[in-house]
Amino acid sequence: MATLTALSFAVEERDPFARGHALRVAVLAHSLASRAELDRDRIARLRTGAVLHDIGKLAVPREVLLKKGPLDEIEFMQIRRHPMAGARMLRALGAALEAVPCVLFHHERWDGTGYPSGRGRDDIPLEARILAVADSFDAMTSDRPYRPACDAETALEELKRCAGTQFDPDLVEAFIAACYEGDLGWGNAVAV
Repeated sequence: MATLTALSFAVEERDPFARGHALRVAVLAHSLASRAELDRDRIARLRTGAVLHDIGKLAVPREVLLKKGPLDEIEFMQIRRHPMAGARMLRALGAALEAVPCVLFHHERWDGTGYPSGRGRDDIPLEARILAVADSFDAMTSDRPYRPACDAETALEELKRCAGTQFDPDLVEAFIAACYEGDLGWGNAVAV
């Protein structure tokens, strides 16, 4: 596990905007998984997958990760390969193999238009669907090289707008409820 933790930290060193992202996503995903009544083993797999979900970004050129403007087609293809690269890394290390589905499928979309394989709905593992919601919420509420963070309320509106297309609508509903109830484990309940 020390090697995997080092890989996760290596991603954060290459991309200062990613500092703390994996751990925040793990906390959010754990809270949503508990609300979705996943058993302990599945929650443990999800937490591992959340911490490691972006390790494939080690295969993405740093200048692409830190680009302030829009990505061109080649750069976007490089970004889109990070789930496959991360899954390959885990398999090559023979470690955290239970996390491979989370790492590989966290950018799939409910409507089947995501990547890397265009899976949709229940063909996307539940853990990866949970991770997609947590990852997107944290990404929206964190500064990025190309835009400042938005507030939690705006991020929740975007999740709601994308429910049924990008995200599992039941998970979005549960995430929003957890956020308003202060049940996400990060101390930031949204003011009603």
